[in-house]
Amino acid sequence: MVLIVFGVIILIVVTVLTKNNPAISKFGGAGRLVGLLFIVFGIITSCVKQIDAGEVGVKKLFGSIQPEVLQSGLHFINPLLDIKTIDIKTQNYTMSGVHDEGQKSGDDAIKVLTSDGLEVTIDLTVLFRVVSAEAPRLLKETGEDFTDKIVRPITRTKIRDNAVYYQAVDLFGSKRDEFQQRIYRTIEDDFKKRGLLLEQLLVRNITLPNSVKASIESKINAEQDAKKMEFVLQKEKQEAERKRVEAQGIADYQRIINTGLTDQQLQYEQIKAMKELALSANAKVIVMGKGGAPIIIDGKQ
Repeated sequence: MVLIVFGVIILIVVTVLTKNNPAISKFGGAGRLVGLLFIVFGIITSCVKQIDAGEVGVKKLFGSIQPEVLQSGLHFINPLLDIKTIDIKTQNYTMSGVHDEGQKSGDDAIKVLTSDGLEVTIDLTVLFRVVSAEAPRLLKETGEDFTDKIVRPITRTKIRDNAVYYQAVDLFGSKRDEFQQRIYRTIEDDFKKRGLLLEQLLVRNITLPNSVKASIESKINAEQDAKKMEFVLQKEKQEAERKRVEAQGIADYQRIINTGLTDQQLQYEQIKAMKELALSANAKVIVMGKGGAPIIIDGKQ
C-alpha cells in the first residue's frame, strides 16, 4: 500500500513539474514510468501475503475486521486489505513473587484470603493460546493486548474467588490438586467465551504465613517423634519375644533332661567317660573300692 501511494505521489509531482516547467518536460516520461513501476510493484506486493507457521492472519478493510482468517502459507489477497497476524502458539503468563521472573517486574504474586482468614501468596503460570477461528472476534472485542485485559485479571480474580473455600493448610497440603483443578475449570470457561483456550494452569508455589509454617513444622516433628517411638517400642517387643522364646527353649531342654535321664543312663555315661580316660596315654587309672569311681592320675606327674 505504501508503494502504491508513493507511486501516485511521483506521478502527481512529475505531472505538475512538467506542466509548469517545459524545460524538464523531456524527463516527464521517465518520471511517469518510475511512478507506474512503484504502483505496479506496490500492487503486486500488496496482493501477496505470507503467514508464518503458528500464526493466522486477520483481514481488515478500512478498519472493519473480516470474519475469515488466513492460515499459514502464501495468499493472494485484495491489495486494499490490511492483514494483522495473530500468534496462535502456546503462550505463558507468569505471576511470581520473584523480581523480574514474571511478565510484571517486582512482586506480582497473587495474595488471597483463605476460609480461616489467613493470607496466602500464590505463584502461578498460565499456559494458553488463541483459538484460530476466534482470532477476528478476539481482535475486534479485546484488541491485541488480551493478556492484560483477559488473562491476567480473570486468573487473579478466579483464584481469589475459589481460595475462600479452603483453609491455608489444605492449600499447602492434601487439597492442593483439588484447588488447582477447581480454578482451572472456572478460568477455562471464561477464556472460551473470549476466544482463548486454557491449556494448563501451574501452581508453582504457595507461601503460607510464618505462624502457619511454624505450626506445620511442629506437627511434622511430633509425627516423626511418634513414629520413632513406635519403632523403639516395636524393637523392644521383638527383643522381649526373643528372650521369652529363648527362656522357653531352655526350660523345655531342662525338662526333657530331667525326665529322660535315669540312674542307669547316668551310670552308663560315666562308664563311657572313664573308658576314654583309661585309654589315654597320659593317664593312669587306679580303682579304689568296689564299684567306686576310679581316680585318674596324670602320667607326667
